[in-house]
Amino acid sequence: MIDLTLHEEALARSIKRAKERNIIIPTFEQQRHPQRVPENIVGALKGIGLWDVNPLNLFRITWHNEPTANGGGYGPVTFLEFPKALTGVDARIIAPVGKWFPTGAHKVGAAFGCLAPRLVTGQFDPTTQKAVWPSTGNYCRGGAYDSALLGCQSIAILPEGMSKERFEWLQSVAGEIIKTPGSESNVKEIFDKCWELRRSGQDLVIFNQFDEFGNYLWHHEVTGPAMHEVLEQVMGPHDHYRGFISATGSAGTIASGDYLKKQFPDSKIAASEARQCPTLLYNGFGEHRIEGIGDKHVPWIHNVKNTDMVIGVDDEGPISLIRLFNEPAGKRYLAQQGVAEELIDQLDWLGISGIGNVLSAIKFAKYYELGENDIVLTVLTDSMEMYQSRLAELNEERGEFTELDAAGAYHRYLLGTTIDYVQELGYYDRKRIHNLKYYTWVEQQGKTFNEIQAQWYDDNYWSDIPKQVGAIDALIQEFNDRTGVAAGM
Repeated sequence: MIDLTLHEEALARSIKRAKERNIIIPTFEQQRHPQRVPENIVGALKGIGLWDVNPLNLFRITWHNEPTANGGGYGPVTFLEFPKALTGVDARIIAPVGKWFPTGAHKVGAAFGCLAPRLVTGQFDPTTQKAVWPSTGNYCRGGAYDSALLGCQSIAILPEGMSKERFEWLQSVAGEIIKTPGSESNVKEIFDKCWELRRSGQDLVIFNQFDEFGNYLWHHEVTGPAMHEVLEQVMGPHDHYRGFISATGSAGTIASGDYLKKQFPDSKIAASEARQCPTLLYNGFGEHRIEGIGDKHVPWIHNVKNTDMVIGVDDEGPISLIRLFNEPAGKRYLAQQGVAEELIDQLDWLGISGIGNVLSAIKFAKYYELGENDIVLTVLTDSMEMYQSRLAELNEERGEFTELDAAGAYHRYLLGTTIDYVQELGYYDRKRIHNLKYYTWVEQQGKTFNEIQAQWYDDNYWSDIPKQVGAIDALIQEFNDRTGVAAGM
């Protein structure tokens, strides 16, 4: 459960800060249904860029932003559908697009879900404390951005091996950037840095996406309904929704699968990972190049008991496909294979992990032999905005991307995707994965034996978390009432 204990002295200072800086905090309900955002705020957003460090952009933490960089309003959830000419399968693979969030990634929502409850209860004091955002990439960007909107200092922690675009942009919003050793696979090094900061004597709050249930809550209550809206828009009378596929990363996004399974009880949830680091599949370890998904541990907030399948993806697939989707020779080849020009122009909406998710969805469709009336959902966390440097590095390392390279990438990693490294999870398979939490969270990170047992045996443990959203929204509304900013607009 998310702690909603009030700390009145710090809360009073937070309210004063928000009043001074004209900050209004959106409710989860407004992020889920932005048509409920006051008209004066909607009007003001028309003069604000999507990435601008303006407090009103808190109201753009929603899947309903218009797909434009400046002055957009709200509309339907933006998504892409990938045709058989691209995937090689009859099933309809559909993915909402994270590019149209502030910072260009939906992780800004997960960061909000962690920060907002602490802020409106006074458990985090932006006037005296620093917000620490441990991450393998986009989450610390979202956290630093949310912190800047709320006028508080931030520390962003991410591996030194992440793309240079992340670091360049962070320098403009984060108070401090800490680079930890390694890359996506080196999550423990991030946790070690957090313990070092705790012992440093600084006044700070660590918003660890891997164990903060605000992350789970935001995706369950905002991303899940957005996915459901997409299904309502695209499903015909004979269509069937079969499952949601996502890399686990911090295990926030996969919580939207929990929401969808409540609406479609026969649907499945598949967790994806790089087969070069097969933690969920084989209790394995290693290093991979699918930026931002993290691994070598099972996140505390992953509801493993509700996960039906694990899918391993070769990290060379996404690396080759960012070239196919973005280099001129690749685009020409896709057009020759019958992929529509409109979709080709939108393929830069897929970042590396998004492509990994699509490949996992193709494996899912092939494994279950899905047909043209079957729908599979996945998600595009970010876009190529964060990875242009990777394209340049690949061209320098491998040479120009030719039509022959395009044919090889297309037939090997799209049409040639197989069902290797796929495991359906039975009861004890799930329990095996859940038990891995013990070594990270109980032995290293201070969680209790009783709680890890409750995650598995208490039927109310996971269902009670979404029930808190009404109480949190009430606290947000009370916070806004006490600042008086909304009333004064």
